[in-house]
Amino acid sequence: MLLIIGTVRLPPDRLEQARLAMKRMISASRAEPGCLHYSYAQDVLDGGLIHVSEGWSDRAALEAHFKSAHIAEWRASWAELGIGDRKLALYETDGGAPT
Repeated sequence: MLLIIGTVRLPPDRLEQARLAMKRMISASRAEPGCLHYSYAQDVLDGGLIHVSEGWSDRAALEAHFKSAHIAEWRASWAELGIGDRKLALYETDGGAPT
């Protein structure tokens, strides 16, 4: 299992505008084969900070995600939405199986 955990930042005054694009990205990603979970969450204390959490079954599923039309559309919206300061990390995990 692969996890992507991190944050993206956008101007708080563009958050409402970004919500529609984020909803489209989340819905399309969750429908992809191999997507185990996919979510964005606004930080309670910092309105312009969005926490990202993704789970993928394997690298092939993640690579297919990176090539999808919805991720291209999402990335194309970043400049207009002021999205920047992306800090994402990829982790490999055993899926949380007991040790």
